Amino acid sequence: MRLIGNIIWLVFGGLEIAFAWMVLGLVLCISIVGIPLGLQAFKMAGLTLTPFGKTVTYGGGAPSCLANAVWVVLAGWWMALGYVIAGLINCVTVIGIPFGLQSFKMAKLALFPFGAQVV
Repeated sequence: MRLIGNIIWLVFGGLEIAFAWMVLGLVLCISIVGIPLGLQAFKMAGLTLTPFGKTVTYGGGAPSCLANAVWVVLAGWWMALGYVIAGLINCVTVIGIPFGLQSFKMAKLALFPFGAQVV
């Protein structure tokens, strides 16, 4: 299921979204201040490229919590909202439920990327 799910995901938009995350990461890494944000964008690009079969573990302690608080206020909430809307649309049909669940996984990572690891 992982291979087939990832292929379908890539064909129907995953490749374009991952490319957008990569471009965002490159733009953010231009300045030294933006490098931590760019690294989080690269993390999202990796998960967006092939989400099936990957899990996200959260940790990192207080510094990650503080960075996530700033991230949520500046950009995370609208990115996560987009993934939640896509997940709800996917979950309308039985065939789309696995893709909706992957969108929800990415919504959580888009909301709280600092301290998260994609395994």
